[in-house]
Amino acid sequence: MKNIINIAVVGLGQVGIYLLNELNTKKKDIELKTGKKINVVAVSARSISKKRRFKVNKKIFFKNPLEIFNKTKVDILFEAIGMSDGISKKVVETALKNKIHVITPNKALISKHGDYLGKLAEDNNVNLEFEASVAGGIPILRTIKEGLATNKISKVYGILNGTSNYILSEMENSNDSFSNVLKKAQKLGYAEPGNPKLDLNGFDAFAKVRILSALAFNTKISKHKCLMEGIEKIELKDIEISNQLNLRIKLLGISELINGQLFETVHPCLVSKSSYIGNVGGVMNAVILEGKPVGESILQGEGAGPGPTSSSLLSDLLSILRGNIKKPFGIPGNKRKLIKCYNVDNYVNSLYLRFEVKDKPGVLSTITNRLAKYKISVKRLIQTPDKKNNKATIVIITHKTNELNSKNCLSVFNKDKNILRYPTLIRIYN
Repeated sequence: MKNIINIAVVGLGQVGIYLLNELNTKKKDIELKTGKKINVVAVSARSISKKRRFKVNKKIFFKNPLEIFNKTKVDILFEAIGMSDGISKKVVETALKNKIHVITPNKALISKHGDYLGKLAEDNNVNLEFEASVAGGIPILRTIKEGLATNKISKVYGILNGTSNYILSEMENSNDSFSNVLKKAQKLGYAEPGNPKLDLNGFDAFAKVRILSALAFNTKISKHKCLMEGIEKIELKDIEISNQLNLRIKLLGISELINGQLFETVHPCLVSKSSYIGNVGGVMNAVILEGKPVGESILQGEGAGPGPTSSSLLSDLLSILRGNIKKPFGIPGNKRKLIKCYNVDNYVNSLYLRFEVKDKPGVLSTITNRLAKYKISVKRLIQTPDKKNNKATIVIITHKTNELNSKNCLSVFNKDKNILRYPTLIRIYN
């Protein structure tokens, strides 16, 4: 690699502008640690006039990022637009075809097109680096690809979305509602001010799960439809009841091999307050790997905000500057295979079920009888009457059952006029 490296930054949102500032302020440190000189020769965004932390140099600004490839020489390109398709894909695709190294935090892009883009990188002998796409500043992907490369990993799980974790933690700590805490998260920059849907509905975490699966199990990125639920339906009442049970709600992403089949899921879980994962609060992420011979490994760090993301982007930059040409997913693309998807109907958990019902005789027995019909047995029951409104809250903790039984059972309750709303279900993670 030559001694003077030209860099382009495409996308100047929160992450892109933070990264640009880091490239400027840490320029000497980067050059000292790599022996390479770096120059930012091109930046691109939809508008140069948008209010940002600092003014963008007009001389190197491109409104159309594709013009960069024709008008300047670039060695390494940072893509921070954040779309799964469209211009994000086109920019990365064009860069790789032009033998330009690419670094991106774009988990949506990698989880959808990572196999194709990875092959492009291999064919052109350049790097496609995406450490920042999973778990913010935690070096989880490099740990799997390099630190644990000789281990046989059987399971990866953890808290993969800092925004959701902050909301659940703050609801508990402040005894405040979901909507109010979401507003706090937006003000603090943890959640998108306009549309935070992807953080809340589980999609963001699920994209990360698919990337983790591909690396941990040396597979193609899964395209199977899997179980994905977010935190939008979690209410303060659930937080309060969980607390009484010495449990805590966390949004977990899980990827594991079950009988040689791939199981991937994202959903809220009740975990013990005494567990490691139960004590990861705020915007922190935590990833737990199980493998042989290493056993259990835990990595924890901040998972939301431009700072942790930029930290991972720069670690990828230093790796490239030091001359590390690597396969994007750790092994050659033609050695990675698709494996069969585990049937989610067979997924087994104990359940937390919350019913809002009319307070009248026979309602409770109707619920327990229906649960029994679908082979769901009651482990613990809490009933809280609301005499003023002639209502009651019934919380049932079940013994273990599979997804098929719980899905079929709960659908029946929709037809009962004594049950005022569809039951809240939260799986208990053991």
